[in-house]
Amino acid sequence: MAGLVGIALVVAVVQWLLTHGWLLVLAAAVAFLVGVVWSQRRAQQAQWQQVRSQALRYGPTQLDALSHRDFEYAVRDLMRRDGCHDAVQVGGQGDLGADVKATDPYGRLWVMQCKHRRLGDRGGAVGTPELQVLNSTARPVHGADVVVIVTNGRITQPGRDFAQQQRIHLVDRRVLADWAAGSRPLWEVLRAVPPPRRPSALS
Repeated sequence: MAGLVGIALVVAVVQWLLTHGWLLVLAAAVAFLVGVVWSQRRAQQAQWQQVRSQALRYGPTQLDALSHRDFEYAVRDLMRRDGCHDAVQVGGQGDLGADVKATDPYGRLWVMQCKHRRLGDRGGAVGTPELQVLNSTARPVHGADVVVIVTNGRITQPGRDFAQQQRIHLVDRRVLADWAAGSRPLWEVLRAVPPPRRPSALS
C-alpha cells in the first residue's frame, strides 16, 4: 500500500512538473543570477580589502599616540600589508619575547618584539637587556629566520653593537617612519635579511 502511494505521488509530481516546467526554468534562472551576484560581491569585497590593506600608512605621530598593545597590532597590520597573510599579534604575558610573528612570501618566519615609547624619541632608549631577551628566545624557542625589534623611539649604541653581533634587525624611529609611511615591505627597507627559505614568484 505504501509503495502504491509512493508511486502515485511520484507520478503526480512528474505530471505537475511537465505541466509547469516553466517554473523550474524560472527557479534555475533566479538561482543562477543570485549565485552570480553573490560571487561578484565576494570578489569585490576581497578586492577592496586588498586595496585597503595595501593603502595602510602610519605617520610617526600616529604611532606615538597608540598604546603599547595597539602598537603591536599596527606592526602586525603592516606585515599583513606587506604580504604576510598569517601575521599575528602574540604579545602578552608569557609571550617569550615575541610580540608579532609572521611568515613572509619567501617563507621566512619573522619574530618581532615591539617597544613603544609614549614620548617617541624623547622617551627611554631601547638597550641591550631588551635585545638579550629577544635573542634568547627568537631562534631557539620560536624558530625565527628573521629577528626584529621595533620601536618608535631610540636604540642605545651598546644595543646596536649587540644586535649586529647577534644578527638582530633594528627598526628604530627613522626606519619605522620609512616603512610605516611608505609602500616598500620591511625586507626591502632592512639590510642583510636572510635569503628566501623557499623559491617563490617573488624571489
